[in-house]
Parts: sequence; structure tokens; C-alpha cells
Amino acid sequence: MNNSSGFSLDSFTAPTSGNDGPARYGYSPAVSAHFDADHAEHQTSQAASQHRERGRVVRVDRSLVLVAVGNELLHLPYPLDAAVPVTGDWVWIGPNRAGPRQITGILPRRSELSRKRAFEDSSEAQVLAANIDVVGVVVPVDRPLTHNRLERTLVAAWDSGAVPLVIITKADLADIADDVVGKVILQAAGVEVVTTSAENGDGIDALLGHLPPHGTLVLLGPSGAGKSTLINALVGREVQHTGEVRSGDFKGKHTTTSRELVPLPNGAVLMDTPGVRGFGLFDADEGLTEMFSDVEQLAALCRFTDCTHQGEPGCAVQAALADGTLEERRWLSFGKLQREVAALARRTDAAARRAYQREWHQKVTVAGKSQRSAEREYSERQEEQRSKRKRR
Repeated sequence: MNNSSGFSLDSFTAPTSGNDGPARYGYSPAVSAHFDADHAEHQTSQAASQHRERGRVVRVDRSLVLVAVGNELLHLPYPLDAAVPVTGDWVWIGPNRAGPRQITGILPRRSELSRKRAFEDSSEAQVLAANIDVVGVVVPVDRPLTHNRLERTLVAAWDSGAVPLVIITKADLADIADDVVGKVILQAAGVEVVTTSAENGDGIDALLGHLPPHGTLVLLGPSGAGKSTLINALVGREVQHTGEVRSGDFKGKHTTTSRELVPLPNGAVLMDTPGVRGFGLFDADEGLTEMFSDVEQLAALCRFTDCTHQGEPGCAVQAALADGTLEERRWLSFGKLQREVAALARRTDAAARRAYQREWHQKVTVAGKSQRSAEREYSERQEEQRSKRKRR
């Protein structure tokens, strides 16, 4: 029997002891210490701990969770008393009223890739992946580079707690590859960029070199970006189906339908994701700071600490825009993402909402006073002019 990654479930038949973890899915001494700390924090009884195993969520389906436990892959129901797991979670497996081997607990996540749920009024996060070390943002060279999309995805990658990495795919299209790579390096603001051609096997070793031992890499990119072909090259055999990409609109068939962990030959783990059409940011202040550090540094040089960058004297941002040091498109993108994050904060944080309302009330009040003052001054000048005419 095979799972969707092509690995034989029948080959995983060796029993596992309570302290062994799924080594093929990223279990390491550091993860073992993470389990030990969680065990100590919750003061699990010795009798209960003897029946607990350590596992990792490989895939989450509609009604079942695929969990790696030691050398086995188990299809388990959603946990009864724990939160809903996501792909990449480290979990405790033990007995409960549903059976002898069930998910009984989810460890705190060391990193978490989230986005705002797709519908406009939502203020909830959709967790895409947990306990990842590297977020690979896939950029194909066979289509125009969308700067705002790249920046938005990198902001979310920085905010996840993992390290972002830009992966150029389809670089065998040499006539346009150099131009795209150059633009991406400028746009990625200090993020490492790896150029690959999965068809030719180029850049695969360089990409693997960016993964820490037992590390987990998640791939993000639009459909048809070459993620499945790249995964096959990384694994060394075909574990993902590949589809054709339409030449007119660059859209490809979604060959990946769920997030799933795939072991790599070097001991690392890869997580593929379905093509992501949009990336609504969720509580990404830290990611904005990392991605737009150049803008933050400029703002710190303004003469006034509360500078709005709208024409105040001594504004370093406006000076950089004027001399071309700061690209206007990048400044507008920063403002748009900043407003998006702030709007989300107001929907979820009552204190932020009150502060926003006070700020606007003050602006309206000041504007009202300024208007009344202008009208009063105008009226006084008119009266003074009439008085002068009468005296003549």
C-alpha cells in the first residue's frame, strides 16, 4: 500500500518504542529535547508516559491525519482533546477512549507559516505549515515577475520564524533567466537566492546545502511554477505528478492537492503546498520589519519621530524617493502591506481599534478647528477691508 508521496506503507512495519521518533521525518536530538521539555512541563505520570510515543503529522486529510511514529505511518482520527493539527506538527501518541494509539497532544510550534483566510472580512489565521526551518519561495522564469506578490510572500516567510529562501525555477530558459534573477535579487532585500533547473539537475545540490541537518523545507509558489518537478529532482525519483502550463496565462493544473511531508535522501524533509493564488497577511509586523528594513531605517532618519512622510521638513523617506534611492513602487507596496496588517489588528484587537478611532477623532477635530480658524481669519480680513474703505 502506498501513500500519496509514493512511499510504501508496508515497508514501515518495525515496532517503535516510546522514546523513539520518526527519524525520516526530521526527528533529531533537538526535537527529542523539545519532547522532553514538554513532558516535564506537563508532569506526565510515569505510567502514562510509558505508553506515549512521539510522532509527526505528515498530512492532514478531511477526516484523518497521517502521522509518522517511529518507522510506521498511521492513519488516525482528529484528536479528541487537542487542537486541530497541521502538517509538520510534533504530536504525542497514546491511548484514549478512541483507541490505544491516538493523538493525545500537540507540542508548541517552533515556527508557523500562516496567512489570513481567503474571505475578505475574516480576521482568522489559516496555518499552512508548522515546525519549518526554511520557506522556499518559488519564482519561475517563464512568466512576468510580480513584485508585490514576491514581497508579500517574503513578509509572511520572515514572520513565520523560519528562514526565507528564493528558489528560481526553469532557469534552463536561458534567454530570460538572467534578467529575472537580477530583478529578484534586487527585490528580495537580502534573502538568499538559488537558481535551479530541475530538468537538467542544475542547482539541486546548492538548494540542499541551504537545509540544516534534519531540517524541514516548505515550498510556496503559484500553480505551474515547477514545484512538483523540483520535488522529483530533490527526492531523486518521481513522487509528484507534473502538469502542463498554459502559455497564454501561465496557469497550470494543481498537481498538488494537499500539504505533505516528503523525506529527502540527505535526512532533511520537504513539504509541498498546493499552488497559492494569494497570500493575505496575518499579524506580520515582524515580517514587515525584516522585509522592508531599508524603509524602516530611512524612517528612523526623519527629523520628526512622528513623521508621516507626507511632506514634513527633514523627511528622509521623501528625500530618498526624490533622489531615486528608494523606489516609489517599493514605498507604495510597503504602505499597502502596512495598512493591511494594521486593519487586521483593528479587527482582532480592541485596544488597537480604540487607538485608531482616537487618532482619527483627533485628526477630524484638528481639521475642524483649522477650517473654523481659516473662516474666522477670512471674515476678519473682510471686515477690516470694509472698515478701511469706510474711513476713506
